[in-house]
Amino acid sequence: MNQTRVNNVLNEMSQRGMDHLIISDPSSINYLIGYDNHPGERMYALVLSLDGNHTLFLNHLFYLDQQLDLNIIWYDDTEDGPAKIAEVLKDAHCVGVDKNWEARFLMRVMELANEECCFELGSICVDYVRMHKDEEEIELMRKASQLNDQAIDQVIQLCAKGTLTEKEVGQQLDGIFQSLGCSGNSFDPIIGYGPNGADGHHGCDDSKLKPGDSIVIDMGGIYQGYCSDMTRTVFYKEVSDKQRKVYELVKKANEAAEAMIKPGVKLCDIDKTARDIISEAGYGPNFNHRLGHFIGRDVHEYGDVSAAFDMEVEPGMIFSIEPGIYIQGEFGVRIEDLVLVTEDGCEVLNHYSKDLMIIG
Repeated sequence: MNQTRVNNVLNEMSQRGMDHLIISDPSSINYLIGYDNHPGERMYALVLSLDGNHTLFLNHLFYLDQQLDLNIIWYDDTEDGPAKIAEVLKDAHCVGVDKNWEARFLMRVMELANEECCFELGSICVDYVRMHKDEEEIELMRKASQLNDQAIDQVIQLCAKGTLTEKEVGQQLDGIFQSLGCSGNSFDPIIGYGPNGADGHHGCDDSKLKPGDSIVIDMGGIYQGYCSDMTRTVFYKEVSDKQRKVYELVKKANEAAEAMIKPGVKLCDIDKTARDIISEAGYGPNFNHRLGHFIGRDVHEYGDVSAAFDMEVEPGMIFSIEPGIYIQGEFGVRIEDLVLVTEDGCEVLNHYSKDLMIIG
């Protein structure tokens, strides 16, 4: 168990008046106690208590290969797992609940709870702690992005051949990451040729390159449990004046947003800086997503760089900056880096060139 992380979560619980917290997200459980489990449809939960009497609930199917410094309650498929949680919570007054926990488990616990007990959404207690990376996490994130820089260079070289479909390029990515020491992709990669690049979440298909196509490459790997994520856009054989203008505009928005990041700046204002640059050039409607998302053990963690978040950034936060312009039926451009908030500014974790590149 990482006592520092657990104590930080307990502090957040105390500030919000919660005496217990049910955590079901496997990634968060691993973050707190160092145990990795993939439960599928079976109940899996960590209950933290302000009195320090923490309990992990495990199905007998699960494999435990280490000693854990907390209570463990086992159950099998014929037993009422939620009833075992309810028994632990019999004296609770306010229980925080993970946003990911299935209703079929939660409603059974609520049915058995004492009448005075209230239940609240409690994910923020863990989410807020996970937003602030410690030094070990920061080093892993730096390394993950360094390897992603190397991987995207190999992908761009594959695209430069001009003979591979999007799907054929995408299928090689997992192997590229593994050859660099990663465990594989952190998400399904996006390789978007020409008009496909205007679809922000395009799935790789059998499209082939044509001269003048933009190529949007959005990819990331997993290094020792931590995710990378970056996007670069390159052009095959030639680039039009319109494509060049859009590219330089997206690059300007990306760099302006990164330049203003420092403790105390609001996430919504970072988004506004990039969005205003694109909107003033007449492409506002073509920038149709948030500017960025937080990242760490999961590729998308709690927190957005968007108008919906007026939270001030703090040292240790890591998130993406990824403005884009998407012109349906023509092409798309996105440029994405990960940034680490430092004591007096930010560190851009990706170092692969953002200068306009023509390949092939």
